[in-house]
Amino acid sequence: GVASSAMSAQKRRTESSKALRRDRRMTIGEHFVELRKRLVISAIAVVVGMVAGFILADPIIDLLTIPIRDIAEQRGEQAEVQLMFTTVTSAFDLRLRISFAVGLLLSAPIWIWQAWAFVMPGLTRKEIGYTAGFVGTAIPLFFGGTAVGWIVMPHVIGVMASFAVEDSALLYEAQFYYDFVFKLLLVIGVAFVLPVFLVALNVAGVVSGRAILRGWRIAVIVATVFAAVATPAADAISMLILAGILVVLFFAAAGVSLLFDRRRAKRLAAEVGPLRIEPT
Repeated sequence: GVASSAMSAQKRRTESSKALRRDRRMTIGEHFVELRKRLVISAIAVVVGMVAGFILADPIIDLLTIPIRDIAEQRGEQAEVQLMFTTVTSAFDLRLRISFAVGLLLSAPIWIWQAWAFVMPGLTRKEIGYTAGFVGTAIPLFFGGTAVGWIVMPHVIGVMASFAVEDSALLYEAQFYYDFVFKLLLVIGVAFVLPVFLVALNVAGVVSGRAILRGWRIAVIVATVFAAVATPAADAISMLILAGILVVLFFAAAGVSLLFDRRRAKRLAAEVGPLRIEPT
C-alpha cells in the first residue's frame, strides 16, 4: 500500500514537471506572440467562412422562412403573411448576421484547434485526455440540440401564429425573426451540453455522482419548465419531447459520474490499502 502510494505520487509529480517544462520553454512575450498568431489564424478562418455564409445567405433565408410560407399557405391566398424589412439597411444587416453565424460554424474546426493547440502544452497527459473527451462529447451534443431546436422551431412559430385573429396581417420583421430563431437554436443547443458540465464538476471533485442523482426531482422540474418556456404551451408534444431528452441526458450524466466515483474509490483504496479500525 505504501509503495503503490509513493509510486502514484511520483507519477503525478512527473506529469506535473513535464507540463511545467513544456510551459517553460516559452517566455511571456513568446506566449503573447503565439496567442496573436493563433488569433490571426482564427480570425482569417472566420472571415473566409463569413464570405461563404454571405454567398449562401439566400438558401439559408429560404430555409429559415419555411414556417412563414407554411403559415401563409394555411391562412390562404388573401392573408398577408411575409418577412419584411423595415429599414434601408435591414436586408444587408440580416445577411451579415447570417454570414457571421455561418462563418463561426464553418471555421469552428480551425479556431477550436487553434485554442486547443495554444492551451495543450501546459496540460498534463491526463488533463489532455479529459479535455479531449469533454470537447468531443460537448460538440455532438450541441449540434444535436440545435437539430432538435430546428425540428421544434416551425411548431413554435406556427402555434404562436395561431393566436392572431382571423383577418389580421402577420408581418415578421426580419431581424427580430432571425434573432428569435437563432436564440432558440442556441439555447436548446447549450441546454444539451449542460450534462457535460455536470460530469466535469464531478471529475474536478466539486460534486459527487450521488449528489447529482439526488437532485433528479429538481432536474425534472427544471427540464419541464425550460421546455415549456422554449416551446409554446399549446404545443405539448414538442414540450414533452424536449423535456424527455433533457431528463435522459441528466440521468446519463449522473450515471457517468457514479462510474467515475466508483473508479476513483477503487483507485484510492488500492493506493491507501485497507484501513484498520481499532476497537474502542
